[in-house]
Amino acid sequence: MVLVVGVAGSGKSTVGRLLAERLGWVYKDADEFHSDADRAKMAAGHPLTDRDRGPWLTAVGRWMGQMRADGRGAVVTCSALKRDYRDALRAGHREIQLVYLRGTRELLHSRLAARAGHFFPADLLDSQLEDLQEPGPDEHAWVVEIDRSPESIVATVLSRMSF
Repeated sequence: MVLVVGVAGSGKSTVGRLLAERLGWVYKDADEFHSDADRAKMAAGHPLTDRDRGPWLTAVGRWMGQMRADGRGAVVTCSALKRDYRDALRAGHREIQLVYLRGTRELLHSRLAARAGHFFPADLLDSQLEDLQEPGPDEHAWVVEIDRSPESIVATVLSRMSF
């Protein structure tokens, strides 16, 4: 299983879908697990709190556990901004390979400003960057810069994967 993390605009969904397609695995965007109330809160320009994220992380973790129990390969994309969030998602799933998509604020903001029809407004990028705790060495994350094509990013991830 692969967990692709990063702030909004880092290309998680695009990279995650493409990676799952190349592997023939199931893909899920953790945004699908947000409650309607959380979506409305973010759409109104208010960042989620840790309390808001608790049920969301539980739902994402439950889905990941089900994929594992079913013996299915899966790619899930999730902001997972804080170490505690990533630890919660990886609890009991140490085989999960963590990919962190990293980019500059300027690149991220330009991507968000160009995105249409998404519930996450560009104005919330700074709150995500403030909350972001980049993965530490003990998390064994593959750090991939986002200043290149999604295909190139996926090729890098695939070259690092162990099966």
